Amino acid sequence: MQALSVPVLPSAPRIRPRTALVASADRAFRRRIHEILAGLRWQVREAEGGAAAWTEATAATPEAVIIDSWLPDLDHEEFLKDFRQYFPEVDILSADGTVAQDGPRGPHRQELLYALHRSQEGYPAAAHPVPKLTVVRAMPKPRADRTSQETLPADRVCATKTRTNDVGLSTTKISVEEQRLPELVGEGPCMLEVSRRVRLVAPRSTPVLIEGPTGSGKELVAQALHRLSPRSCKPFVAINCAAIPEALLEAELFGHTRGAFTGAVQGRVGRIEAADGGTLFLDEIGEMPLALQAKLLRFVESGELQRVGDNQTVKVDVRIVAATHRALVQQAQTGSFRADLYYRLAVFLIQTPALQEHIEDLPLLVEHFLKRMGRETPVKRLDEGAQAKLAAHTWPGNVRELEHVLERAAILAGDLPVLTAREIEFGVPMSC
Repeated sequence: MQALSVPVLPSAPRIRPRTALVASADRAFRRRIHEILAGLRWQVREAEGGAAAWTEATAATPEAVIIDSWLPDLDHEEFLKDFRQYFPEVDILSADGTVAQDGPRGPHRQELLYALHRSQEGYPAAAHPVPKLTVVRAMPKPRADRTSQETLPADRVCATKTRTNDVGLSTTKISVEEQRLPELVGEGPCMLEVSRRVRLVAPRSTPVLIEGPTGSGKELVAQALHRLSPRSCKPFVAINCAAIPEALLEAELFGHTRGAFTGAVQGRVGRIEAADGGTLFLDEIGEMPLALQAKLLRFVESGELQRVGDNQTVKVDVRIVAATHRALVQQAQTGSFRADLYYRLAVFLIQTPALQEHIEDLPLLVEHFLKRMGRETPVKRLDEGAQAKLAAHTWPGNVRELEHVLERAAILAGDLPVLTAREIEFGVPMSC
């Protein structure tokens, strides 16, 4: 009897996992995208900055790169320019749904859009606003058949930036690293509260007043507010109200026409108008003269300004973030600051703590500044004597004083890799 022959079936082709690289300083965002893409059978690599992203991309050329619009170490536009040069066939998709016309479109774009959509929808927007993203795809040119590759409508993609779901923040366990913002170094309760308040108010256009002692990082908070806001692609314009003479401050803020005053040989756009669509940061607002406060109040209420020497009004859309080291509420009570302007600016208050209030973050701050100085010179470290001397100081100049003390010590140490107590000087240099 002849044996039956069993046909040999061809084995199913092995599916090679797609590789995606997520480059963002926001660890929580990277984790969310990682989890969603892993569920779609993607291999995911992570990078917290541009330099790390280049290393990962060189080691294993990814099929897709999701990159934050803010990188802590490289300029975003420069990064994309260089990336296109090394990966000429890239598919670029912005978070607002716009698509580059000069690049190919890969067959898996919909999966990335889905991941971005889910990452923004699955967390309360106020607590974890997802930054503006750009999807960069290094792929072979796609086939002509694209019926299953339609992108989400642009209005739907934009809407997910501020959508809030029904899950409360209290039900989600969030690590310290996820709570704090990359700009704000420190894991003490004071600094985590600052990060929490920034995340809450950033997606809105609400005016914010930042109060805190000199050198406590008020401008860093303002920059974080701008970066996490829908206005992040528009200008961030800062002006120090205490650094400009009173006679020139009005023209600097509101602009002026040609011949408006002596020396005005040509017209000029003011800082407020230059920030149109973005964020205007008014540092040391408590130093603004009362007469100019009235004009600023009118702009805050109406959104219209009038250049010095001009009769026409200009409509400007800006988000105002003010900062001061003074107690403005007391100044408003005594009349040295307009109470009506104070209540317009202080819709949402953020307090930056003195360094002494979160002294437990001193080692992290020291490490941060030494590492930053190490970009130009070899990274130095502290011996026990230097650490003890820093810990015993009261830090009246706060974080800015710490940065200057470490920079001075690094200069005094010269080529020595270790900073000792001898190089640590506070204020007046030590005598021989």
